[in-house]
Amino acid sequence: MAEPNPEAWVCTAAEVGPLRVSAHGRYLVDQGGRPFFWLGDTQWQLFRSFTLDEAEIILENRRRKGFSVLQIMVTGTGDGTVANLAGQTPWRNNDPATPNEAYFQNVDAIIELAREKGLVLALYLAHGVQKERVHLGNARTYARWAARRYQKAPNILWVFVTDNPLDEQLPLIRELAAGAQEGDGVGMYCIPHSHLISYHPDPVHPALSSGEIHTESWLAFNMIQTWAYYEGIYGVVTRDYHRKPAKPVVMAEGAYEAGAEYGYPISPLLVRKQAYWSYLAGGHHSYGHNDSWRVLPTWKAALDAPGACQMAVLRNIFTARAWWDLAPDQGVFASQAIPGTTLNTAARSLSGDWAIAYLSSPTTVSVAMDKITASNTVVASWIDPLTGAQTRIGSFPNVGVRSFSTPYRWEDGLLLLEKAGTGG
Repeated sequence: MAEPNPEAWVCTAAEVGPLRVSAHGRYLVDQGGRPFFWLGDTQWQLFRSFTLDEAEIILENRRRKGFSVLQIMVTGTGDGTVANLAGQTPWRNNDPATPNEAYFQNVDAIIELAREKGLVLALYLAHGVQKERVHLGNARTYARWAARRYQKAPNILWVFVTDNPLDEQLPLIRELAAGAQEGDGVGMYCIPHSHLISYHPDPVHPALSSGEIHTESWLAFNMIQTWAYYEGIYGVVTRDYHRKPAKPVVMAEGAYEAGAEYGYPISPLLVRKQAYWSYLAGGHHSYGHNDSWRVLPTWKAALDAPGACQMAVLRNIFTARAWWDLAPDQGVFASQAIPGTTLNTAARSLSGDWAIAYLSSPTTVSVAMDKITASNTVVASWIDPLTGAQTRIGSFPNVGVRSFSTPYRWEDGLLLLEKAGTGG
């Protein structure tokens, strides 16, 4: 497997966005109609808790690792009253209806830096803890102002977060969405500049999804938060994947690498499990590190944490192939996969020329070889999720069932099946 090539991942702003939903609703596409691979990172405090030079370090690091989307709270975490490093609060008199120009000049600069690096920013306008500030009386005004300010920024998306239960918050969510659309000129004069909107649920139950409001016309794609319930990721992504009409789904926030609040360590292995389960369920995924979102003194070292580096490996594995042609298919396994913390997952290409299975623990699996239909011969290979190194197992007929065992001492592994002549 070739080394990741970050230069190949960078697009110009005109190429990247504004992003759109693909015709069949399964993923996002850039301005040129090319499939956009969402690999997200949660950098909630980027606008508030870092200097511009530090923000550029973070953006460049993420660009080089192949992250394509950064999720950021516009006002940082908290109730929106905390100042940035320059002493500027987001709103004058702590009122979202009167934004502070000086605070947003720093936001402007970081959005522009991200644009230059081909990164998309998912901007979170409101959070549930800001309910005393953002309310029905000012939500639309605030969202309209923000959307109008960034109407021509090609590299942003809008996201809202409110308290749960979600249905009780729908009036507020709808006001925010209406304001964002009005500021963007939707239905008026600037439709080419309109930006996608989503909703990111806060976790009260083990896992929540914005799919509960799936039919809202402004909701371009679904987002999921599972918090500590990482073993449920495949199930909740699958649920959103099968909703009608089809919309992209992003597993937007799970357990953070090195996080201490879950009752068990979030190791690089658990980071990989979360990500591969998301993608092989037909969704997309966002990573996060404890030290980054908390802005601990170790935040800079955390940028190169093992899990983050292995997300670069993941991206290279998928984008080296037609990942957009994949559909989740547990039928790749001849025997039923057992749900839980050691779930094995698989997907196959709709064209029948490749399939990939993620084995989340040392195991032996029985595989249905007839899932490869584009050739009578199947080339099987192992891919190491830690390094991306690919090792050919052999060539086999595309009939019957064959057993494969993960290599010795591997914690997890990727089994790649390809039609003969594909290479690798």
